[in-house]
Amino acid sequence: MLKQRILTALFLIPLALYVVFALPLFWFAVAIIVLMTAGAWEWAPLMNVTRKSARIAYTLFIAAALALLTWLVPLNQIWQDGQLDPIIYVLVIAGCVWWVIATALVINYPRSRRVWSRTRSIVGVFGMLTLLPAWAGLIAVRSLNYAEQPLFGGFAVLFVLLLVWAADVGAYFAGVRYGRNKLMPAVSPGKTMEGLLGGITLAFVVMMVLAHWLKIPAEQFSGYYITGLVTVVASVFGDLNESMFKRCAGVKDSGSILPGHGGILDRIDSLTAALPIFTLSYLWFLT
Repeated sequence: MLKQRILTALFLIPLALYVVFALPLFWFAVAIIVLMTAGAWEWAPLMNVTRKSARIAYTLFIAAALALLTWLVPLNQIWQDGQLDPIIYVLVIAGCVWWVIATALVINYPRSRRVWSRTRSIVGVFGMLTLLPAWAGLIAVRSLNYAEQPLFGGFAVLFVLLLVWAADVGAYFAGVRYGRNKLMPAVSPGKTMEGLLGGITLAFVVMMVLAHWLKIPAEQFSGYYITGLVTVVASVFGDLNESMFKRCAGVKDSGSILPGHGGILDRIDSLTAALPIFTLSYLWFLT
């Protein structure tokens, strides 16, 4: 399993870097719509949707919503005078509010299951609140200073990716080596407190290295580290949130397209939480 995960990661990481840095902003946006649409396809079974036609309908609805948002907010107008477009901003805020609610649902699982288990449409709304704000956050971050410095937003996206990857890798190895105390066994039996601390520690080390390398000004240290740490914590609950819905639906993996990693949603679950949280934190603490 570990060998498969490593081989798949060796393919996915260069692909992600190519999409982030090599594609023009328009094609980057298209690629992200495709990614989130794939996430919607895999979210449908978490709603206990069994009919293929219903699964297709939900996926097309998410794709249409993303296409409409792209049309309503031209990519060159996402940022105006340092301010985020109101539509994108509202989506980011909605995403952050959703992740506060999702965190409460995760912490209170399985009692919280009563909130959604009786109607699949509620889980469908949760899927929208997971995927659409993640799209908004990713587009907002990638388009930062695009006219003046086309790669600036790419490095900001890379920063988020590095934090999420570090948290994931640190949690995996610390959990395997030192894991004794279960984090939330009702949600994800394999995750441990030691793994959580290992992930946060490795992510913090990454932040320190980058702060030194990028020469972050001392007056921005507090905002920089607050933004990074809340992003990491959000990524953990993004993972736990998907695990909660998979457990409730009796699904082990969201898909099987990625050997050793499950489905697309299994790979972006942490990012769906990290992106809107990072975007709002960036606005509050770093601008």
